[in-house]
Amino acid sequence: MSEQTKPVIVPWDFSELAEYALQHAIILAKKQDLKVALLHIVKKQSEVDEATAKLQVIVEKCKKEHDFSPEIIVKEGSIFTDIADTIEQTDATFAVMGTHGIKGMQKFTGSWALKVIVSSKAPFIVVQGKPTKPQNYKNIVYPIDFKNSAKENLIWAAYMAKYYGSKFHLCYVDEADATFKRKIVQNITLAQKYLADQNVEYEIIKLEGKKVDDEAVAYAKESGADMILIATTKNISLQDYMLGAHEQKIIVNKEQIPVMCVNPREGLTKFQNFN
Repeated sequence: MSEQTKPVIVPWDFSELAEYALQHAIILAKKQDLKVALLHIVKKQSEVDEATAKLQVIVEKCKKEHDFSPEIIVKEGSIFTDIADTIEQTDATFAVMGTHGIKGMQKFTGSWALKVIVSSKAPFIVVQGKPTKPQNYKNIVYPIDFKNSAKENLIWAAYMAKYYGSKFHLCYVDEADATFKRKIVQNITLAQKYLADQNVEYEIIKLEGKKVDDEAVAYAKESGADMILIATTKNISLQDYMLGAHEQKIIVNKEQIPVMCVNPREGLTKFQNFN
C-alpha cells in the first residue's frame, strides 16, 4: 500500500476532544495528502446506522470549516480491541486521539486511554487541545533515557523529518547510576549516528533535574515545541494502567503539548525505508 493511501485514524466519541484530534489530524494529513477516517465503536449492531448518520453531519461540518472530507468507519465492538484492529486492517500511518489530563477520576480515563494506545501497531498522537497557530510539527522534543527503545523512536523521527521537516531536540538528564549513565550515552550515540545518516536536523540538550519526563515537558514548553516523541512501555501491566505508567506523565502533560507515542514492536520497521 502506498503512503498516500494509509489513513490517519481519529477515534471518535462526539466530544470536544475528538474535534481537537480531528483538527490535528487534518493538518498532518494535508502535509502528505493522506486520508482521515473517523472511527466510532458502538456496542450493538443496531446502533451502526444512527452513529453513521451522526458522523455524516460531522463530515459535512468539516467540509465547510476545514475544506476537508474525512471518511467514516463505524464498528460494533470494544474500543480496547477494535481501534487497534482497525489501525492494523487499514495499515494506518498513525492515530490521533484526544484525552483529558490526569485529575480526579480522569486519572482512570487517562490510564484506559493508555491501554488503547499501547495496543496499536501505529503511533498514537495524543492531544489535549486545539492546534496552535501555526501548528507545523517543526520542533519535536525527544527525551532519551536508559531504556532500549531508541530504535523505533528513531525510525519515526526520520519519518517526521522527511514529511514534516521536523528538527529533533534530544534531551537527557544525568544519572547517578553508572549502568544507566552508560546506557544513556549509548542511546545518544545511536541517535546521533542514525539521524545524521538520515540527514535529520537535531541538537542535544542536557537538562537539569532528576526526571527526564518532567524536565522534557518543561523544556518543550519553554522552547515552544510542537510535539514530544516517546516510546511506550513494552508488555505493560494492569497495575501500570491503574497507577499510571512511567510515560503517562508525558502523555497527559499539564502543558497540553501533543505527544507521539511509539509502541516498540517489530511491525514498526516497515517504515524504516521511505523510498
